[in-house]
Amino acid sequence: MEPRSRSARKFTFPSAITVLAAVTLAVWLLAFLIPSGQYERDADGAPVEGTYQRVDSGQSLTDRFDDLFLAPVNGLYGIQDAGSGEVGPDFSGELYGSAGVFLFVLAIGAFITVVLATGALDRGISRLAHRLRRRGTLLIAGVMGIFSLLGTVEGWAEETLGFYGLIVPLTLALGYDRMVATGTIILGSGVGVLCSTVNPFATGVASSAAGISLGDGIVLRAAMWLALTAVTIAHVARYASRVRRDPARSLSGFLPGDREQAAEAAGEPPGLTGTHRAVLVVVALVFAFMIFSVVPWSSALTGDADAEPYGFELGWSFPHLAALFLAAAVLVGLVARTGEQRLSATLVQGAGDFISPGLVIVLARGVTVIMNNAQVTDTVLHSVESAVRGTSSALFAVIVFVVNLPLAFLIPSSSGHATLSMPILAPLADFAGVSRAVVVTAWQSASGWMNLWVPTTAVTIGGVALAKVGYHRYLRFAAPLLAVLAVLICGFLALGAALS
Repeated sequence: MEPRSRSARKFTFPSAITVLAAVTLAVWLLAFLIPSGQYERDADGAPVEGTYQRVDSGQSLTDRFDDLFLAPVNGLYGIQDAGSGEVGPDFSGELYGSAGVFLFVLAIGAFITVVLATGALDRGISRLAHRLRRRGTLLIAGVMGIFSLLGTVEGWAEETLGFYGLIVPLTLALGYDRMVATGTIILGSGVGVLCSTVNPFATGVASSAAGISLGDGIVLRAAMWLALTAVTIAHVARYASRVRRDPARSLSGFLPGDREQAAEAAGEPPGLTGTHRAVLVVVALVFAFMIFSVVPWSSALTGDADAEPYGFELGWSFPHLAALFLAAAVLVGLVARTGEQRLSATLVQGAGDFISPGLVIVLARGVTVIMNNAQVTDTVLHSVESAVRGTSSALFAVIVFVVNLPLAFLIPSSSGHATLSMPILAPLADFAGVSRAVVVTAWQSASGWMNLWVPTTAVTIGGVALAKVGYHRYLRFAAPLLAVLAVLICGFLALGAALS
């Protein structure tokens, strides 16, 4: 007989791709039960309240099987027929699939991988941490601030897993515990992602699915980022100060040899070369230009959503941004003198590493194609419209946040979650008289808040493992902050809805 430990299998939560494959099949089956229906659309394509009516989709069983079979293909480059509204790869009309977002994900993956291959970003953060090593509060604030900035502009999360070997010894050498390092890394990058301003994997994908510009709502998101980042840094710094004064109050405790190992490991890292500095300047300029290119400056500065664009506004979308990051990746490679062979290999590797989030977006879009062709999307929208009818705009924004919490648990991939839920949530904002940008902010806040603690995200569960901190202890440490962040999020959403 085999030992019980070998025969018993530990449950592991399925990947986002597996979850979305199951969702695709479930939605396809539900489409047989949900009646088809349609709203009338206005000139902008928004549904007109009170115009919903039942219709016959006209789909045969063969058509439905074809939709299921072609769902991933349609999710990538399905074309929506201008007359019937049906989506398929052979129609003539507008692109319905997420090919533009898919290519953008690969392009930014190539850029990030080339930057990381130069070692400039890792070494820059290492140097910052070392310089602040004798100033504990500044160290925490500096590292968390950088991680949060990277999180809000490009979704910096999984990349932080490589910094535990540096941050843990430094915090221990300063008299803190391992929980300080854990909070600095997980919460620092996590709050940035929660308050994404132009993060392509969250705000970008959601804005595309909602049919709005990446820059719409950026003022509200920037204000949230500043406020929530400050609160998060204060939470970690306050705990760190308490543990330094009284180590017995540590939630994680200290492992044998922590003090000695930390002192030995806290040596000075290598300095920044001229090439590293040049690469960091290029990276900063690229992200600054990306923000400039997508922000609707006339609307942001005047407060008028219909203001005439200024002459200097670019109004770039995903095709331009994909080209920007491909060109920037090549520029970084030239600045770092990586050589043609290595640069080409790194570009291909980077794009390949980001195939997974790209496929998640495609699969999620395929689900919406099934709903569209079966003409059940408007029926679902109509049922939700009935549920929120009569609510204030502020309450509506909070409801969107709450509704997305369980979805974020099931689909920890922000891009997949956005592509799946936005086709329903964005039109709902039109009924509530709320800007679609507020719905995008509510959605990404729910996704980001959940990913600060749920065990289905590798950043959290991998981080506590690398820091050698119990997951239950981390939950106890983060719980007060999570409650405060939830209240602040709801307040910002209510304010944004009221002003939209």
